[in-house]
Amino acid sequence: MIIHPFLLFLHITGVAVWVGGMFFAYVCLRPEAASQLEPAPRLRLWRGVLARFFSWVWVAVAAVLASGLALILRLGFAAAPLYQHLMLLMGLVMIAIYVYVFFVPYAALGKAVAAENWKAGGAALGRIRQLVGTNLTLGFLTIAMGTLGRWLG
Repeated sequence: MIIHPFLLFLHITGVAVWVGGMFFAYVCLRPEAASQLEPAPRLRLWRGVLARFFSWVWVAVAAVLASGLALILRLGFAAAPLYQHLMLLMGLVMIAIYVYVFFVPYAALGKAVAAENWKAGGAALGRIRQLVGTNLTLGFLTIAMGTLGRWLG
């Protein structure tokens, strides 16, 4: 029985890092950086911040996915309640969005900053912002499903 609390710990810690990091970046850092920094230093800042954050997100994604699957497998997919299946589905969508962000607009941001192409960097950062907003919304919905789901259905 000790495995269940450990899996929950891994799961919640991964969610805290990933969703909490998106909340901080989107709600706190983004507006302040936009109001105080010109494009060149702002885009350099974001490239550095995202490099650090994304290193942690890969670990968080692995922890959330592995622990979530292990928790469902302990019950069996057929016996798992609907809200857990919905959490898994939303988590997989979030992972797909993150992988896309990392390999497409974040890669474009890095290339644009290296080339000092601030217009292209701004476009890439704008796309990242949109997708992080989507993932942040999905993250909050997934947290709601995980905490309230058993009482909703």
